[in-house]
Amino acid sequence: MRWPPWPWYSSSDKDDKKAQVAWTDTLNATDWKHYTDPRTVGPTILLTSTTLLLIHLYRSYLRRIPEAASISPGFFRRRSLFGRVTSVGDGDNFRMFHTPGGRLAGWGWMPGRRVPEKREDLKDRTIHVRLAGVDAPEMAHFGRPSQPYSAEAFNWLREYVLHRRVRAYIYKRDQYDRVVSTIYVRRGLLRRDVGLEMLKRGLATVYEAKSGAEFGKLEDRYRRAEWWAKKRRKGMWAGNKADYESPRDYKTRMGAVDEGKAKKP
Repeated sequence: MRWPPWPWYSSSDKDDKKAQVAWTDTLNATDWKHYTDPRTVGPTILLTSTTLLLIHLYRSYLRRIPEAASISPGFFRRRSLFGRVTSVGDGDNFRMFHTPGGRLAGWGWMPGRRVPEKREDLKDRTIHVRLAGVDAPEMAHFGRPSQPYSAEAFNWLREYVLHRRVRAYIYKRDQYDRVVSTIYVRRGLLRRDVGLEMLKRGLATVYEAKSGAEFGKLEDRYRRAEWWAKKRRKGMWAGNKADYESPRDYKTRMGAVDEGKAKKP
């Protein structure tokens, strides 16, 4: 007779033996049908697709761009920027605070979605914009004298766009880290091309650089507006032709003067 008459191993040992199952057997025993059930797969795909779409929309249209350097190269010639003009530098450039989505996205009325008013609060938070396709008379700076009608061009642009919402169709960044853009502003019920309006009033000329000029698809329209202003002797075209000097010629002449000064011992 076997002694003791009961098994020598304990019940816990017996449980351990039962628990020793190969991991491959456990894997094969998993009910994978649950994960391929259309009632599970459908909502998962829908949720993932919606999340990816929202991320794309935010990055492309609702992400605020603080400065020109932050604009993705893929945005140029493909995207427009909406914002509020915070300051005007001279007759053909200004600074804009980007407000993606405008009032529909809460800018101007939702908490935390307001354009700063103080200059120190705007530091490093605005995009420097250069009007595409036009050249306004040069104001006095760097010791250079101002051109005739430079003050008129500056005052007109300031009155026309300062503190207004504008749409910028962006083309490129120039050597001064400005975004060359065609700018539209709503005046009354109509949307106006700012550069075109300056040409009509004789407050700017068509941009005449040897290379790098940007017009979008508006060059012919801009040249017709300049011709119209010349014919009617608007703005800078009202004076004697012999005394006229274009902004491009002025910059070339001033550059030669500065170069001559630098060569003097």
